Amino acid sequence: MQRVVDVAAGIIERSDGKFLLSQRPPGKVYEGYWEFPGGKVELDEPISDALARELREELGIEVELAYPWITTSYIYKHAAVRLHFYRVVRWRGDPSSKEGQAFSWQAKKKITVGPMLPANAPVVKALCLPVQLGITCAWEVGIKHAIESVRSALERGLRLVQIREGNLDPAIREVFAAQVIKAVREVDGIAVINGDLKLAMSLGAGLHLPSRELIATNARPNVEWCSASCHDRAELDRANDLGLDFVLLGPVEQTPSHADATPMGWGKFENLVQNYPLPVFALGGMRPGNLDAARRRGAHGIAMLRGAWNQQQD
Repeated sequence: MQRVVDVAAGIIERSDGKFLLSQRPPGKVYEGYWEFPGGKVELDEPISDALARELREELGIEVELAYPWITTSYIYKHAAVRLHFYRVVRWRGDPSSKEGQAFSWQAKKKITVGPMLPANAPVVKALCLPVQLGITCAWEVGIKHAIESVRSALERGLRLVQIREGNLDPAIREVFAAQVIKAVREVDGIAVINGDLKLAMSLGAGLHLPSRELIATNARPNVEWCSASCHDRAELDRANDLGLDFVLLGPVEQTPSHADATPMGWGKFENLVQNYPLPVFALGGMRPGNLDAARRRGAHGIAMLRGAWNQQQD
C-alpha cells in the first residue's frame, strides 16, 4: 500500500473572483501541468502552517486569512496524495515566481491554461458554487411575495437558489419554479429543485435530495448540479459515494422550520466537515452574518431560508 502524502493547497482568490494557478517547472513530476499552489506537509506540521510556509516559499506572499475548505484524495503512479484545500482570501504582498514557475490568474468558468494536474481539475467545478444559498418559502409567504423576494435577493448578489415547495399544488409549484429558474438564469446563477427529479429535468434545473431520498438513491441523478440534505456522518458518506456536488448539513442552530430538532452546534459541524471532499453549506438558523464563522469552521458557505430573503443584512 502506498504511503499517503498530505499536501496543503491554496486557492488564492482576488476580489474579482479570479484565482491563481501555477505551472509545475521543468524537472518536476508532471512538469508543465497547472495546479493550485502549495506543497507537502512536514511531519507534525499543522496544515495551515504548511500552507503559509509553501505560499511564502513559492510566491513570496504572507497569508492573512485562509478558510479551510475541502479535502480530496488522488492516487498517482508515483504517490497517493491527500490534498487539503484552503481558500486564501487575504494576503500581504504581490505573488511572484520564487521557484521559476509560471503562474496565471484564471476565471472560474473559463480556464485558459492547461493541462490541469488530475488531482486539481475536479475542484474547479466546486469553486463555481456561490457561498450563500437561498431556500424559497412560497408555501409560507405566498407566491407573489416569494418571487419578489427572490428577485430582490438576486439584485443584491445571491446566485444559488433551492426551490423547496413540496406543500404547493404541483401545477402551481411548476409555474413558480419556472419563474424562479428564469430569474436565476438571467444573472447566470444556479437553481436546484428539492425532491422532484421529473420537474427538475423538465425545467433544466439541478436537483436537491432530502435526506430520506439520499439514502434511497442508488445512482447520481443525471443533472448538472445535484445536492443533498445531511444530518450525520452516514448521510455525508452516502452523498460522497454518489458523487454529488455539494451538501447541506444541519441544523447547526435552532430554526423555526424544525423547532423540535436538536441543533448540532458549531463544534459537531466542524468535526463532521473536517477532511470531507464535498463543499458543505451550514444549515439551520443561518443569516448572512454567520458566513465568516461558518467558513472558519470548514463550511463552503451558508444555506438560508428566511435569512436569504430578509432585506436587513447582518
